[in-house]
Amino acid sequence: MSMLTNPLVTQIIDIALNEDVGTGDITTETTIPADKTALGRFIAKESMVICGLDVAELVFHTVDKDVKFTPFCHDGDYVKKGFVIAEVTGNARNVLTGERTALNLMQRMTGIATRTKEAVKCVEGTNAKIADTRKTTPGLRVLEKYAVRVGGGSNHRFNLADGILIKDNHIAVSGGIINAVKNARQAAPHTIKIEVEVENKDQLMQALEAKADIIMLDNMSNEEMAECVKIVDGRAMLEASGNMGDKDLSAVAKTGVDIISIGALTHSVKAADISLKFTIS
Repeated sequence: MSMLTNPLVTQIIDIALNEDVGTGDITTETTIPADKTALGRFIAKESMVICGLDVAELVFHTVDKDVKFTPFCHDGDYVKKGFVIAEVTGNARNVLTGERTALNLMQRMTGIATRTKEAVKCVEGTNAKIADTRKTTPGLRVLEKYAVRVGGGSNHRFNLADGILIKDNHIAVSGGIINAVKNARQAAPHTIKIEVEVENKDQLMQALEAKADIIMLDNMSNEEMAECVKIVDGRAMLEASGNMGDKDLSAVAKTGVDIISIGALTHSVKAADISLKFTIS
């Protein structure tokens, strides 16, 4: 589904505009005549992987359907400092009112796409894939996970209904890994894969015995993960997790894991530096 037609995106923009505009843009309304038009240019202040063009366009069209948004690149394009990303033209009051919301969303999405592309580049030449997590900004998950895909990464579960991931607390409450997986197998549709989080080799063996489809290696050293890869020998997919944003991703990938999930792609990413400069006519 296009980002322009996804109802979740529309809801996000409505909430963001209501939050930012309140009862009206008092500064713009008191300083800019109603008949003025404006031309604004989005400018990259650093090198980046662009993301969120459709979202920025929808912000302005939500404020004023007659505003024209003209992109000069596409989501996923790498641009250098100084590149003019897009132009927006229309009624000056309306364009200025949508400015901050459009920038906020585009800067965050571009920051995520850029950070993801850097991570993907680190594992080139290996079989490992970079994936996100559910550690997203509340309410912005659809945008942030889209940005990860634009950056070349893969999406983990979108929400709790997308798959079974048995973590430490599930294991503790259900009485162990074997019990947890058994209960899940009995209750879940056959089309749903079961993933189990393990912290050591003993738990790994239990997950293998239970025939887990995916095993998450949580906060293990590279040496431990390499040993787990040898033990599993292809019987399950292996995911490396736990502060991966601070790790040498190339070294992690070379252990032989299939997936490296990184919460930092979304939960603590630096927004891209994009400016929006206007001229009024």
